[in-house]
Amino acid sequence: MLSATIAAHPAAAITLRQRHSLRPLQRLRVPIGAAPPRRRMATARPLVVKALASQGVPAVPPKLSFPILVNSCTGKMGKAVAEAAVSAGLQLVPVSFSAMEVPDGRLEICDREIQIHDPSESEKILPSIIEEYPDLIVVDYTVPDAVNANAELYCKLGLPFVMGTTGGNRQLLHKTVQDANIYAVISPQMGKQVVAFLAAMEIMAEQFPGAFSGYKLEVMESHQATKLDVSGTAKAVISCFQKLGVSFDMDEVKLVRDPEEQVNVVGVPAEHLAGHAFHMYHLTSPDGTTMYVADQYTQKELLMLLCFFTQRYNLERARNCMT
Repeated sequence: MLSATIAAHPAAAITLRQRHSLRPLQRLRVPIGAAPPRRRMATARPLVVKALASQGVPAVPPKLSFPILVNSCTGKMGKAVAEAAVSAGLQLVPVSFSAMEVPDGRLEICDREIQIHDPSESEKILPSIIEEYPDLIVVDYTVPDAVNANAELYCKLGLPFVMGTTGGNRQLLHKTVQDANIYAVISPQMGKQVVAFLAAMEIMAEQFPGAFSGYKLEVMESHQATKLDVSGTAKAVISCFQKLGVSFDMDEVKLVRDPEEQVNVVGVPAEHLAGHAFHMYHLTSPDGTTMYVADQYTQKELLMLLCFFTQRYNLERARNCMT
């Protein structure tokens, strides 16, 4: 099933010195959004409330707040995450790294000035940031080529992180986290509706392996022109189809990055050209009589999952069979 390396961040307990002496980590491999941890949390909370009440202490849960460094917040996703962090009351660290040039090396996000450094300086600067913010969590939205190098640096420094960047060597990424015993969240998608769709696909692939053997798969994905690689979501969906028996190579994915084609052919609204994702997966049976279609569409600040499966029959052949 769709899973990620997930562990709660013990923000109140870990100090800088403790980062390199964590207890052996039991990796939690669960479907994203699974219920067991939530139930345990719900059970524990009333006990804490009762204990505090018995001692005459107001049972008001502390406000969740911890430092978060978004690397990098110069891109669309990174900036959106930084804004969401501020909106949620988290402490946005006023430092980020980016090869993109910004005026005076500074960027303003939600009335906060963020100092932008070149990625080559990250290994030199991050240790002092960790010292100032000992409970720091990094959220990575950089570029595919930087995924593994960034993860290795976070692990080396004992930094818990969320890898929102797709691409890179994913097997090596997971191994790096495992070997370093670091808390991390790694997922090809962060939108809960799309995660649910991927989970459903993986359940189907697990329970009905080979169900679509012999079928032909066509994949088209459209993203803003700045996206360099094949979507991580598309790779995950294709992986499920492969388990279902479909023969398909990743280099067969049709990438659409031309704005004119995106508007006229794909149907992307012009106002969302700068930030969108549109995926189409077409499965055709060996005899050409049946087609399954799955579409996914997301746009900036609005997630709409249009997922539908339809069967289209050759009406002429059906008529011939009836006569």
